Amino acid sequence: MSDRLKSTNSVSNEEVIQDLTKNLEFSLRPDNDDGLNSSDHVESCASGDSSKASPSVDISFKDDDEVKNEQSDKDDSDTDSIDELSLKDAEVDLTDDQKSERRSIAETLKTMGNLAFKNEEYERSIDKYTEALKICPLQFNEQRAVLYCNRSAAKLKLERYKHAIKDCTKAVELDDKYVKAYYRRAQCYEITEKLDESLEDYKQMLLIDPSHKEAQSAMVRLPPLIAERNDKLKSEMLDKLKDLGNMILKPFGLSTQNFQMEQDPETKGYKINFKQ
Repeated sequence: MSDRLKSTNSVSNEEVIQDLTKNLEFSLRPDNDDGLNSSDHVESCASGDSSKASPSVDISFKDDDEVKNEQSDKDDSDTDSIDELSLKDAEVDLTDDQKSERRSIAETLKTMGNLAFKNEEYERSIDKYTEALKICPLQFNEQRAVLYCNRSAAKLKLERYKHAIKDCTKAVELDDKYVKAYYRRAQCYEITEKLDESLEDYKQMLLIDPSHKEAQSAMVRLPPLIAERNDKLKSEMLDKLKDLGNMILKPFGLSTQNFQMEQDPETKGYKINFKQ
């Protein structure tokens, strides 16, 4: 026991508790050979003002799926959203010259973002595109669409697919003929196994540009994958229904094996025959 705990008469209860939890936290701390640096540990564990909250120790263990889901949740945090209502209010009293100046600044920021992307500095490129979106006047739809689309490319590189989809959606809302934004969103949808949505985006691309090679290829590649997935889901659903039926019939000494479905060749309907 520490000297502080031996002399509890001269210290406050809060100090005693802090001493105990400090020792407990130290004894449960994992080794640093997991590749995490000190800043990673602080970001993942720190919460609130440590001077006001009692220290807590998380000793639960997580499997790979839980860690992956946690990371996905972190990616879902919307830290670069654009408050267009505030932008609209801020632009009310701007002159045309001031708006043009802001547009020029946004273009410079976009160039910086493009350079960062080229250098594989994807976080920095996201920051620059976000800065540009926060200053580019709302009336310049095409320029803002490009900024959203470029930002989605950086998020795609960082595997932040949900946010990349969100940026692509914003881009096509601003410019519904923007093939690159549809293409990038289609890629993200396919990666996240939203095959139907991906196929719809490829169809939209072909309406705009019938000669788009990737879209043409996707129209051949995706339908069989969608059919295979649907067959798998159908099989899983039937298996679950069969298990449920067996559970209900078991008290009566029956099972789903006692019932046979036959299709009527004329009506194409089904009838159920009971067999003992």
